[in-house]
Amino acid sequence: MDFGISGLALVAAVFVVAGFVKGVVGFGLPTISMGILGALIAPDMAAAILIVPTFLTNIWQAFVGKHTLAVLRRIWPMLAGVFLGTLATAGVITGADPRIAAALIGTMLVTYAALGLSGFRFHVPRKAEIFAGPVAGLTTGLINGATAIFVLPGAPYLQASELNKDELIQALGFVGLAAPGALALGFGLNRPVEIGLWPAILVALIAAIAGMTAGQAVRGRLTVSVFQRWVLIGLAVLGSAMLLRVLA
Repeated sequence: MDFGISGLALVAAVFVVAGFVKGVVGFGLPTISMGILGALIAPDMAAAILIVPTFLTNIWQAFVGKHTLAVLRRIWPMLAGVFLGTLATAGVITGADPRIAAALIGTMLVTYAALGLSGFRFHVPRKAEIFAGPVAGLTTGLINGATAIFVLPGAPYLQASELNKDELIQALGFVGLAAPGALALGFGLNRPVEIGLWPAILVALIAAIAGMTAGQAVRGRLTVSVFQRWVLIGLAVLGSAMLLRVLA
């Protein structure tokens, strides 16, 4: 599929917004971009476009920090689960009925938003990570392969672990490397990316970087908790709209 000027402009707008959110709150690029694009174009094409921007924008988040080795030692079983789970279901989004894929994405968005808005919090003791990490990672990977969204249950699990703020940011970055990396491999095993998508992928990458830069610049000026609440409300609306569109 070849994107015209209007299509590329849409991709740019979506990824500027998604990148801005990630710059402010530390995550949300694939969730928001998949939520919007998945409602407008085939979910498998939307997923193919977001893989490269998601992977590259997480390199800085994962490796720039003083906790790299410590974080990797703690979460590598989770990362392995994410990778294997994604490979196991990567064929779903490339071969499934687009309506089914859209329903899955909508469900994930609504579920994640509801969990965040509910204020529900749980705690994972460090001694339980050896067992809980692989389970959370595998589940996250299975969902990622089917929907290209890897926030559930990975992000809540990491937020519940005994990680400080800087460690959490890096941990989310590593999950953001493992998930799209495995998804890209899964896509390659099931169906190569269309040549016509590469201009949209390049535009998405540039837009995401621009959005992230702007988000990081204003991060210190905003109340992140309030901003994140509105993001969650927006995701809930997007997910609900996708589900209603499938059911209509």
